[in-house]
Formats: sequence, C-alpha cells, structure tokens
Amino acid sequence: MYYLLHKPKGVLSTASDPKGRPTVLSLLRGVRERVFPVGRLDWNSEGLIILTNDGELAHHLTHPSNHVPKVYRVKVKGIAPPEALERVRHGLYLEGRRTLPAPVTRISSQQNTWLEVVLFEGRRNQIRRVFERLGHPVLKLRRTAIGPIADRDLKPGEYRPLTPAEVTRLKETR
Repeated sequence: MYYLLHKPKGVLSTASDPKGRPTVLSLLRGVRERVFPVGRLDWNSEGLIILTNDGELAHHLTHPSNHVPKVYRVKVKGIAPPEALERVRHGLYLEGRRTLPAPVTRISSQQNTWLEVVLFEGRRNQIRRVFERLGHPVLKLRRTAIGPIADRDLKPGEYRPLTPAEVTRLKETR
C-alpha cells in the first residue's frame, strides 16, 4: 500500500506517540492496512510524506546512497546573502560530518527570504540546523516533492493513494 499525505504542522511523522499527540497515522481515516511513514518531517514543518507497508521502497527512498531528492520550500529570517547559500550548496559540517551538497535557489527576498532547497540526505532537522548556523533561522518549511512525486492540490491533512505509475517512478528514482 502506498499513500501520499500532506502533513500539517503540529502532527508527528511517526506511527504512535506515548504522549498522545496527533500522528500522521491518525490522519489516514478509513485506511485499514498497517502502514508507516517514510522519513520524517518535524512537528513545525508541513508537506508531503509517503506512508507505505513496503520496507524495500522505504529503504530506497531514505538511504542517502540512492540520492533521492526531497524538495523543500523554506522561508528564512532576513535576507540570506549569496555567501550563505553557497555554503549550503557546497555542504557544511553538522555534528562533525559534512552535509551533502544541496542545490538552493532564491525565490524571493523582501524582509525575509524564500528558498527552494533540495536534499539528498535527511539528517534530523537538517535544514533548520543549517540555516540557524548561518544566522537565518527557518520561519516556515514545507516539503513539496519526494523524488518525482509532487501534488500541489493536496491540502494539509489530506491524503491519496499513489498511482501504480507513481510507485514505479519512485522505485526507479536514482
């Protein structure tokens, strides 16, 4: 089984929570199959997440060696200078390990900066920690694509099954 969910802010991307907070599984009304989220989005982030019972696909999508891109729309505080974006593009050290290079594109800048960031790895709170270190804390973060899968029409809290063609494309993503 394969589902695409738009995780809203204030929902955990886990199967269960001992504290009783809402989880992505609580949003899958009517789904009887046992599925689990592939990867994570933190409590304050929103966006696309895949839920499945296919462990092989989950491993393929999350293992950094497969270079499956995850695309994020990110609003950071202030005007991020070109030098800061270059550091993201080349990778910087988090917890003693260099991050993989991450393409980043400036979408707009007024008081704050909107960016598109593409990750090929998924370290815990990576985007938030990188931009905090660069002096531009993240104000909003939304995952807009996982590999070839995107859905602009899916609203926060909504989900849909993936089509067989989408599943095939995900499995072929490298």
